[in-house]
Amino acid sequence: MMIQMLTKRTFFAIAVISALAVLPAASASAAKAPAPIKILVSNDDGVRAEGINALVDALRKEPNVKLTVVAPLENKSGTGSSKTTGPLTASKTTTLGGFPAVAVNGFPADSVNYALDNLMKGKLKPDLVMAGINYGANLGTFVPISGTVGAARAGAARGIPAIASSQGLGNPMGWAAGVKETIGWLRANRSSLKKGPVWNLNIPSCSTGKVRGTVLLKQTSTTFYDFNAFGTVDCSLKTRPLTNDVTAYFAGFAPLVNIGR
Repeated sequence: MMIQMLTKRTFFAIAVISALAVLPAASASAAKAPAPIKILVSNDDGVRAEGINALVDALRKEPNVKLTVVAPLENKSGTGSSKTTGPLTASKTTTLGGFPAVAVNGFPADSVNYALDNLMKGKLKPDLVMAGINYGANLGTFVPISGTVGAARAGAARGIPAIASSQGLGNPMGWAAGVKETIGWLRANRSSLKKGPVWNLNIPSCSTGKVRGTVLLKQTSTTFYDFNAFGTVDCSLKTRPLTNDVTAYFAGFAPLVNIGR
C-alpha cells in the first residue's frame, strides 16, 4: 500500500511539473510585447475614405499603438506636396469606422503639418507617419504628384520616419491585401525606425492569383509604361522582371522603395 501511495504521489508530482514546463513564463510573454509607438495617420483621399478607415481599423488591433488621425476634409488626390498659404481650419470628425479624427481644410501635407504644429508637439510627437491606404497605386511617374506621398514627405521633412501605402483598384474593391502588406511592414520595422527616408509601398489588387509578397527595390521607374496603374493585376504572371516598382507591381508583388524625402 505504501509503495502504491508513493508511486501515485510521484506520478502526480511529475505530471504537475510537466504541465508547468509547457506554460509560458509571464516575464517571457511580457518581453515579447513591442514597445509603445505613436503613429500619425493621414491620406489624400479624405478623412472619410475607405482606405484610411481600413488602415486605422487594422492599427487599432496592434499592441501598444497610440493613433492620431488627421487627414484632409475632402479628396485631395494628385496634389503632391502642395501647401496652403495662410492659416488652416480644422474640425473634429470620425473615420468611417467611428475612430476620432481631425479633418483639415487643406492639402495632405497641410494635414500632417497641422497635426505636428497643434496636436502632437513635444512628448506627443509621433514616432511614425503612415499615409494611406490610398485608392489607386502610386508608381513610377505618378509618385511626385501623389498626395499620399506628399503627406509622408511632410512627416519626413520634420524628421519623422514615414511610409506611403497605396493599393490598386479592384472591382469590387477590397482592402485586405493592402492592410496585410502595410501592417506586415509595420511589424517588421517598428522597433528599428530611422528618420529620414520615405518608404513607398504599393499593393496590387489581383484579378487572378494573390499578392506574392513585399519586395524591396532600389528604384522607382522614371519611364512611362503602357500599364493601367489604376486597374487590377494578373498576379499569376511570373514573366515580368523585378527591375523597378512598376515591373514588380505588375508581376504581382508589392514593391517597396526608399524614395528619399
